[in-house]
Amino acid sequence: MDDDSLTPVRIVVKKKRGHGGHHGGAWKVAYADFVTAMMALFIVLWIVGQSSAVKQAIAAYFKDPGVFSQGSGGSGILPDGASRQQPANGKAIAMEVERLKVEARKIEDTISGTPAFSKFKDKVQVTVTKEGLRIDLVENATGLFFDVGSTQVKAETIQLLSVIAQEIGQLPNKVIIEGYTDARPYSGTGYTNWELSTERANMARKILEEKGLVKDQILEVRGFADRNLKHPDKPMDSSNRRVSILVATSKGAAPQASSQDGGVPNKAGN
Repeated sequence: MDDDSLTPVRIVVKKKRGHGGHHGGAWKVAYADFVTAMMALFIVLWIVGQSSAVKQAIAAYFKDPGVFSQGSGGSGILPDGASRQQPANGKAIAMEVERLKVEARKIEDTISGTPAFSKFKDKVQVTVTKEGLRIDLVENATGLFFDVGSTQVKAETIQLLSVIAQEIGQLPNKVIIEGYTDARPYSGTGYTNWELSTERANMARKILEEKGLVKDQILEVRGFADRNLKHPDKPMDSSNRRVSILVATSKGAAPQASSQDGGVPNKAGN
């Protein structure tokens, strides 16, 4: 036998790779990127349709996400019933105050830019503190917002409250309305500072709710009579008569004692 016939034969088997060998899991990565992009698009479209207050809150969240998880009872940034109360801590209050400052400037610009409101110059006083955005309608001697000694509201006042309602009705904050009188004696019996201050505040509430405030946005209506004078050294001054609209921060919306504790005086402002 020839020696060559004894040479071993080497057989090489080539394995064919499956379809996945060419593409692997790349399609999964591409699909995940597509889904993420679509989610981002939907979020952007949702944000575009929200109010300015929500947009500002979302921007604030991305600047400092921890703010909305600090403290007890934190409830997010959406303007629904559960989220109207912001976390009661320093950072959250500071953020609310900054947002309300922006809103205060908008209200001031709208009022000053409306010719019909020129008579209210210096009588609509807008301030912002940790308590919230306060809009004071300060009376004059002849009755600028209400008829003297009455709850009858002026036509221009209804227009003014309508503008205010449309602005603050877009905010998630609760609203408190307060009425104040001067210490001027009221002729007649059975009607006092308490009734007049409370009824004027309640009249403002009705108009604000009709013109733009959302359901349940009003937290409280308070009548202080002549117990909290704007000018204690001048108790008869007409500027002590005022209706105050407080767009409250979490701090400002904290429960307070009744304004009528301590009895009812025998006089009514006008």
